[in-house]
Amino acid sequence: MHQDQSCDMEKTQICTYLITGGSGYFGFRLACSLHGKGAKVILFDMRQPSLDVPEGIVFLKGDICDYVQVEKAVTGVDCVFHTASYGMSGREQLNRTLIEEVNVQGTKHVIRACVEAGVSRLVYTSTFNVVFGGQVIECGDESLPYLPLHLHPDHYSRTKSLAEMAVMKACGAELTNGTGELRTCALRPAGIYGPGEQRHLPRIVGYIEQGIFRFVYGNPRSLVEFVHVDNLVLAHELAADALAPEKQHRSAGQVYFISDGRPVNNFEFFRPLVEGLGYTFPKLRLPVSLIYFVAFLTEMIHHLIGPIYNFQPLLTRTEVYKTGVTHYFSIAKARAELGYEPQVYNLEEVVQWFKSRGHGRKPSGSRLQRLILDAVILSALMALVLSCLPVVGS
Repeated sequence: MHQDQSCDMEKTQICTYLITGGSGYFGFRLACSLHGKGAKVILFDMRQPSLDVPEGIVFLKGDICDYVQVEKAVTGVDCVFHTASYGMSGREQLNRTLIEEVNVQGTKHVIRACVEAGVSRLVYTSTFNVVFGGQVIECGDESLPYLPLHLHPDHYSRTKSLAEMAVMKACGAELTNGTGELRTCALRPAGIYGPGEQRHLPRIVGYIEQGIFRFVYGNPRSLVEFVHVDNLVLAHELAADALAPEKQHRSAGQVYFISDGRPVNNFEFFRPLVEGLGYTFPKLRLPVSLIYFVAFLTEMIHHLIGPIYNFQPLLTRTEVYKTGVTHYFSIAKARAELGYEPQVYNLEEVVQWFKSRGHGRKPSGSRLQRLILDAVILSALMALVLSCLPVVGS
């Protein structure tokens, strides 16, 4: 019997999992959950986890862009969770070369290594972005086609599409050692949140504390989705189990949208965080078109001076779309095929996490000073736009 056939978590034989990008927020949380259920877990990443690694979890330093290192990492593994990626947000979105190397070439390395090392299960962490490029989507499902590659507004989304396509195409590939086939599936999560998240939430809190978060934008009725990190962990564990023979490889060749299942306005979602830290939620609302144009100009400026000064853009075009345009998806397929039932969470634990690290409102200026700052920010945005408009009669 192949080792994968007796790796169900409820069975006595211990299953070994490899998590690429295992030092990241989600990858590490997944590792701790699997470890807590008795599995052997290997973290594969270029950097050491920021938190203490529990005894029994193995950290293996390696580069996903180096095939030899990837092949070595997957040897003897039963299932791979491929969570590693690059270029999701901020200035990382503008590093096209590294995005291509990690997201596309790195994924090809993982697939090839699984086939050659006889790993029969591969779960890929994808993204909503493979079908979304700024268009309104209401309760979309997995029947939606991939967004045409040339319509993606950023390199990250385009390369994640290419990577997911490669993972899906690899489903059913014969393993080199003759023990069976590679079974693959992909999960498309919403924006991840939870205490200790280090990519998006600290940036948002930084904007709040610096006084930059003085306005919101878009239609107040626009809806997006988020997923708590522990719900996403649950979805990955269920997807991996459903790839096994005991579950008739139910998830093989399938993609699933994963979220908390509660569409919400992006800015209203973060209201408890803003107010929980003692700040006033902004009342000024600007049109998405204005913010998108400013983001476009910022990206152009970064393209010109980035090699000299790699500054952090306030927002990129993709981030404007993702936060200001309605797009949410049904999780009915994940519920029906995986048994996925997301738990209800809120931002209270996130607020407490930041407070425990010294964040929160400090004494500030008067209401008049705040109004003046709002006016200055708005004037600067308008001046930036007007400076780029053609002069009449020129």
